[in-house]
Amino acid sequence: MTNENRQKIVASVPQKGFFGHPKGLFTLFFTEFWERFSYYGMKAILLFYMYYEVTKGGLGIDKNTAMAVMSIYGSLVYMSGIIGGWLADRVLGTSRAVFFGGIFIMLGHIVLALPGNLTMLFISMVLIVLGTGLLKPNVSSIVGEIYSLEDHRRDAGFSIFYMGINLGAFISPLIVGEVGMKHDFHLGFGLAGIGMFIGLIMFVLTKKKNLGLAGTHVANPLSNDEKKKVYTIIGISAVILAVIIVIAIMMGALTFDSFIALVGILGVTLPIIYFTVMYRSQKTTDVERSHLLAYIPLFIAAVMFWAIQEQGSTILANFADERTQLNFAGFKLSPALFQSLNPLFIITLAPVFAWFWVKLGKRQPTIPQKFSLGLLFAGLSFLVILIPGYLAGTDALVSPLWLVLSNFVVVLGELCLSPVGLSATTKLAPAAFSAQTMSLWFLSNAAAQALNAQIVKFYTPETEILYFGVIGCASIVLGILLFLFAPKIQSFIKGVR
Repeated sequence: MTNENRQKIVASVPQKGFFGHPKGLFTLFFTEFWERFSYYGMKAILLFYMYYEVTKGGLGIDKNTAMAVMSIYGSLVYMSGIIGGWLADRVLGTSRAVFFGGIFIMLGHIVLALPGNLTMLFISMVLIVLGTGLLKPNVSSIVGEIYSLEDHRRDAGFSIFYMGINLGAFISPLIVGEVGMKHDFHLGFGLAGIGMFIGLIMFVLTKKKNLGLAGTHVANPLSNDEKKKVYTIIGISAVILAVIIVIAIMMGALTFDSFIALVGILGVTLPIIYFTVMYRSQKTTDVERSHLLAYIPLFIAAVMFWAIQEQGSTILANFADERTQLNFAGFKLSPALFQSLNPLFIITLAPVFAWFWVKLGKRQPTIPQKFSLGLLFAGLSFLVILIPGYLAGTDALVSPLWLVLSNFVVVLGELCLSPVGLSATTKLAPAAFSAQTMSLWFLSNAAAQALNAQIVKFYTPETEILYFGVIGCASIVLGILLFLFAPKIQSFIKGVR
């Protein structure tokens, strides 16, 4: 996107109206609030739905397999952002991509709300994966469009937007989780679908007035010749892929283990391909190539961070179900309720971090320094959760306060890394790949969860202390290295802070 187009878009958006920020932040805040309500509400009960016995309303899947499926599901959700980013940059524009994504997500939750079997589970997953790929990276890209590149409110705006994400994520386990765990899983999934429907309505009714031209510009549209060539390639590829899948199933080669391994390979190779294509493109300027080089260590740091944070819905969810004393202070706690801890702390602390970055202004830490802090806190969160096993043994139930403390520490890291990463991505993205670079940012989460699918099998009560210790220490060491090299990385960013 040219600077002239950026200026036209910013000029079309009312710049005051939502906590001192552009009015369009209201529309994007609540669209993402309801999308995250639906996603995290579903996610709060999905693991338990998969491995609980059929007599308890579940599917009876093996526990370790269920945790691997959760990680693969999360990986594919973020990996699909490649498709969503490409469609937004080349065909739809980000606004239309958000709308169609919301429809797919809603349909996915409706399928989950119907009593069914593994087949219906996988159909719903496909719909939600495609829908999230369209919506998630593109709604964040629109946030970047409503601010000028020189606007010091930008990082604070992303922190407020991030608070909206987590407000939805906080409320949904309390509502969807409570209904799903205590009454009926399918009724809980139905509530998640209603949440996405409300988000779609709000987006459609307020986007014209609040967003102006934001999201309507197609950054790098396909020419007529390119359309014919690209659509032909997509059609042929889809047929070939379908044939390969059918043959693999008939030969018994497509198993859970082989699929997990395939996603793991994709989690590593796709970011490499993405970086290479953007770096070598003739549409990428020399300054933008320098930005991409600086982005690589930030991406690696994000993978390490998300590998820890995303285990909150797998390893730590199982920890809450089987290793935690759920009768606490006279209350019977649901294991799904612990999924609200992370967003609760973000809601509480995000305004503090937003104010702090604005207060520091040009004196605030650089982007690489903020990322290094994120890694340090993430590593410490895993060291915290190994303490009760070390003190009392891994066969005893532990106080839920240990999960509270671990979640609090990782949130400190998340607020140093995640909203800053979103903002940095919009600043460092090559103009011809604006939405696709946001998709690349979400690939860090996809790579992390693809990695998690490989390593969750190593977690057992016997290996609990070693598991948390090795991963936690690895994150701390990487954080220290990133901090030491932060000045060199910053020199490649060239003026962006």
